[in-house]
Amino acid sequence: MDNEKKIEKKPNAFQIFLEEIQRSSWIVTFLAILTGIIIGGILAAVTSLEVYAAFKVSAWEGIKTGLNVAWSTYSALFTGSVGDFGKIQAALASGDGLTIRRAFFPFFESLVQATPYIFGGLAVAVGFRTGLFNIGAEGQIFVGAMAGAWAGYFFKGLPAIIHVPLALACGALGGAIWGFIPGFLKAKTGAHEVINTIMMNYIAFRLSEFMLRGPLKDPTEFTPKTPVIEESAKLFSFFGDPIRFHLGFFIALGVAYFIYWLLFKTTWGFELRTVGSNPNAARYAGMSNVVATVVAMSISGALAGLAGTNEILGVNYRLVPAFSSGYGFDSIALALLGKNHPLGVVLSALLFGFLRSGARQMQLKAGIPIDIISILQALILAFIAAPAIIRTLYRLKEPTVKEEEFTLSGWGGK
Repeated sequence: MDNEKKIEKKPNAFQIFLEEIQRSSWIVTFLAILTGIIIGGILAAVTSLEVYAAFKVSAWEGIKTGLNVAWSTYSALFTGSVGDFGKIQAALASGDGLTIRRAFFPFFESLVQATPYIFGGLAVAVGFRTGLFNIGAEGQIFVGAMAGAWAGYFFKGLPAIIHVPLALACGALGGAIWGFIPGFLKAKTGAHEVINTIMMNYIAFRLSEFMLRGPLKDPTEFTPKTPVIEESAKLFSFFGDPIRFHLGFFIALGVAYFIYWLLFKTTWGFELRTVGSNPNAARYAGMSNVVATVVAMSISGALAGLAGTNEILGVNYRLVPAFSSGYGFDSIALALLGKNHPLGVVLSALLFGFLRSGARQMQLKAGIPIDIISILQALILAFIAAPAIIRTLYRLKEPTVKEEEFTLSGWGGK
């Protein structure tokens, strides 16, 4: 009888799998996104005058209209970020190249929007992994864009195989220098990297304004902007107008794999992660916290610089004031959502890219303010930051091992 009871109590493989899924932190991330989407739909409904008018008729009409508003909101968001399957099918049947490109434009535009997010998210993630809060990615993006734009139009007569890598290297170097400064100050003087990177942001913004009105200004233009970069410096575009999808997306994926290899397959990466998780133990083991801090902030700045250079070489082809619409600040959210892992960052960047791209169409078709996307992102991050809410709401099992934590030396670490 005892043996029979033991056999009855033993869970099967499927039950074990379900329990592991419930304990996984990734299921919390998925449910946080799902919950944010549900609440976003509710907000879209309760802010619609159409819903209130329907409630005056009856409660059922109000609920039905609210569901229709939420459905139309996300339908417009989906078609704006992925495309209309009916139009895609009709375009393929027509055989017309321009019609096909227009039908696939939303999907590829979402990938274009996601590309700088990948670079920026990786930049912040590298800092987090080393226990540093690099809030200066936005300024590093601007400096990288300035350096990349300068290299793009200054060097002439170079073949693309030389000019493109040169411009990318200049952008990465500019961002690395901008990241090196707060990293060096942190390592040598203990200066708070959050404060320093915020200050470096403002310096980068004002510096870009000065450069666009002075040394980098196109003399043929009245407004402050750089000359258009040389054709040899432009990233290869895979399709014709109106699609802007370019080689930068695959470069970003390659860089993401390189960061994964660096962090998890090399001694350098192990030291960076060790310094980030336990700086005292790392120091006791003979690792240099000073070197790790400077190297991590420089790599982080270089990645952010690549984000800015990518936009110049692949999309805008010249630098204008305020060209970045918050990529650096959004990247902080990306790194947290992706749990500071390169694969997670790539997936989070794709999510943000599709949301950003589809928001315009959502506003035009459904009449929902584009700000709802910012609210949606904030809700997702709030649930990610407080996983206990999701675990309680969906009655998930607690993890058997403590979820990985990152000691942020800039926030109370020693």
